[in-house]
Amino acid sequence: MTADIDPGRRPSRRLRAVALALTTLVALLVTATPAAAHNQLIESNPADGASLDEAPERITLTFDQPVQRGAGEGVNQIAVTGPDGGRWTKGDVQVDGTSVSAPLHPLGPAGEYVVGFRVLSADGHPVSEELRFTLTSHGPGGDTPPGGQTAGPSAENTDEAPSADGGDAGGGIPVWVWIVAAVVLLGAGVTVALRTGSDRS
Repeated sequence: MTADIDPGRRPSRRLRAVALALTTLVALLVTATPAAAHNQLIESNPADGASLDEAPERITLTFDQPVQRGAGEGVNQIAVTGPDGGRWTKGDVQVDGTSVSAPLHPLGPAGEYVVGFRVLSADGHPVSEELRFTLTSHGPGGDTPPGGQTAGPSAENTDEAPSADGGDAGGGIPVWVWIVAAVVLLGAGVTVALRTGSDRS
């Protein structure tokens, strides 16, 4: 003899399954949010707003998350513009985990130097900003950088940076778009399942 199954139990089981699915989704959202965030600058050497008696030999930036190297050259950039408008960085930018650095020509003229940078953040989008430091006395270099280089990229013109796949930053799809799409699809699936179960009951 087969025991009768109480139809009232079915919605209860379905509700528990829905609750479990929603709990899992919330946990995924909580863990995915920090990873999807843009990199934040947490330290620089020289520090922003510092006044220096001696000229630094390199610029070092430290972020809260590892910086991506990118698919091509020139993705991560640092430019130091002096009071004369010349660019004082030399060589290639070096990426080491959360640290990005660039060597400098021997600085010369005293005054304010602007550090403009663009790096490829952990979520695949570029992050740009400007820092400033002041050299209080004339450095060992000349009044103009070697080769008479012009000003490099600053935070105002570094927004158009390639993303991790080599395309433009505007062409990438942020992670939050996929998360919202998953939530919508899950909600639609739950609604269909509940309606189907009610019709069968």
